[in-house]
Amino acid sequence: MERYVAFLRGVSPMNCKMPELKLCFEAAGFSGVKTLLSSGNVAFSAKPEIVPILEKAAQEAMTKHLGRVFLTIVRPSVFLRGLVERMPFREFDFPANSKPVITFLRKPYEEAIVLPIEQAQASILRLERTEVFSSYVPNERGPAFMALLEKTFGKEITTRTLDTVRKCSVA
Repeated sequence: MERYVAFLRGVSPMNCKMPELKLCFEAAGFSGVKTLLSSGNVAFSAKPEIVPILEKAAQEAMTKHLGRVFLTIVRPSVFLRGLVERMPFREFDFPANSKPVITFLRKPYEEAIVLPIEQAQASILRLERTEVFSSYVPNERGPAFMALLEKTFGKEITTRTLDTVRKCSVA
């Protein structure tokens, strides 16, 4: 069995109860299911498989048991631990009050792109095939950086703070 983390787009305590989400992943045949931080992060164990098959199984179980589906992006836990351990933001200078975030793409981004892209105290700093490294300064207008990410990479993405990815990688 291998450990994985599923990042679901758009989940919050207001639109999905974590015990119900956990049951969906168990119904999909996964074991050791654990939801994290009440925001669409699910750690689970499964036989080693290609990621799109795991994503499809989770989404089908959500459709069947919740009556709705959330875009699901899966990464092996060992990959996430390696990502965090190499400190992907160490070479960048950004304000002390900014938040480093990692955006997970459903598939590799193949188009040419010139980075950094900056807007409204948000910066897209680096792209590595299926992960985008950004930072933003929180403000009262909300997460304006999400519009920048969607404009650049589309809507088949989901974003987590570096701290959340760190917690998920060891769950």
